Amino acid sequence: MRTRAVWNSNVSEFARFLARRTASFTASTRSAVELASSDGELRLFIVAGEVSGDSIGARLMGSLKKLSPLPLRFSGIGGHMMSKQGLNSVFPMEDIAVMGIWELLPHLNQFRVRLKQAVQAAHSFRPHAIITVDSKGFSFRFLKHLRDRSRKQRMCDALHFHYVAPSFWAWKGGEARLGGLSEFVDHLLCILPFEAEVCRSNGLRATFVGHPTLEDVVECEVKDATEGRWKVKVNAEKFRNDNGISSGSKVISLLPGSRLQEVTRMIPIFRNTMKELQDSFPDIITTILVAPNQHVESFISQAALDWPASLILVPGGSPQMKYNSFSASDVALCTSGTAAMELQLARLPCVVAYRAHLLTEWFIRYKAKVSYISLPNILLHSPVIPEALFHDCTPSILAMLLRRLILDESIRQKQMVGAEKVVELLRLPERRMYSSSAQLDSTCGHFTPSMIAASTILFSTRTKDDDCKI
Repeated sequence: MRTRAVWNSNVSEFARFLARRTASFTASTRSAVELASSDGELRLFIVAGEVSGDSIGARLMGSLKKLSPLPLRFSGIGGHMMSKQGLNSVFPMEDIAVMGIWELLPHLNQFRVRLKQAVQAAHSFRPHAIITVDSKGFSFRFLKHLRDRSRKQRMCDALHFHYVAPSFWAWKGGEARLGGLSEFVDHLLCILPFEAEVCRSNGLRATFVGHPTLEDVVECEVKDATEGRWKVKVNAEKFRNDNGISSGSKVISLLPGSRLQEVTRMIPIFRNTMKELQDSFPDIITTILVAPNQHVESFISQAALDWPASLILVPGGSPQMKYNSFSASDVALCTSGTAAMELQLARLPCVVAYRAHLLTEWFIRYKAKVSYISLPNILLHSPVIPEALFHDCTPSILAMLLRRLILDESIRQKQMVGAEKVVELLRLPERRMYSSSAQLDSTCGHFTPSMIAASTILFSTRTKDDDCKI
């Protein structure tokens, strides 16, 4: 409770600082706050295209509310977490939650219709700033269409922010394409420490805000923060007692993903993997993290009816319950993505799995320039976490990797050491906050990624050549 009280005090202190800063702004600053000052409200259009983006967007909205010196009005596209923060989504977020090349083709017509609808909604809303969160396929087309429309109509458009820089470092020719983003993105909010400098060297304004997963630490309270070891405070005993798990049972957490297309592809593989493991661990118990997505919830509920082992469904919308389930588990099996970073924060040993359509897999093999698919391995430049990808992602191989992980303490310990390094790499320096005109050396403590992103959105400026009012 003391951590949360200090946090609330720090937020109030920083909000007062920002209020004092806005009083000295001149017309040449052209930040979102300055653009909105004559309207008496700040209008923000936010777009997220998947569950992880919905979580990032919701936390960003919460931080914007705390830091904005003006009343806020939101519109855009998001899921149930953003709706809890006051967003009325223009259409269901799931309509654009498609990843991959071949996977997009059956949805291409709907994608185009939704893109046109989003552009019209943003134009009608007249926002002072537009924030897109990840989902670059939809986000960049959306921002480009908006800027092209504004230029044709000789209107000044809103400031454009994109939260979660594209993974230019993972693809051949990726960095060479960064320069083109400046045509429709005014500022990139980067989640990896090395991204911002590269973006700036390619003509893009960029700020490192920290990895969104670290926000879970503050939401679930910090453990060992004084020692610099950011770790979620959990209660494994409560989870085991609530679900009747005996002390000798082996528990495996399964994280099949958040998009329906990947969940439908991975759940059958995960189910058969559990069958393979039953010979070695007859009393195995599995938990499945269920993403807060109506279609995913329905699919997993149906799959649970004939699951081969004892099964506990964990709602993904509850961070505390999610991390309690991780702490009660021995190992985890996850689909590549944000889940791998969450498991690092939980210090839970895991195996990463990934399958896609054959065309998408071929494209990844041809275009990727990194040796690994999971972010922890990429950051550590080492296969600390076992990966089973493409044709190697089979129940027999996954069962073998999990069996080895459960039985060999040295492998688990190596992953724990790696997790500590990963979290330290992604952690922002303490007492650092970005403002539009200066780096603040505030007395505040643990600022979250969403707070740094919010302060950047509120007070960063447009270049003078593009300076104008809405």
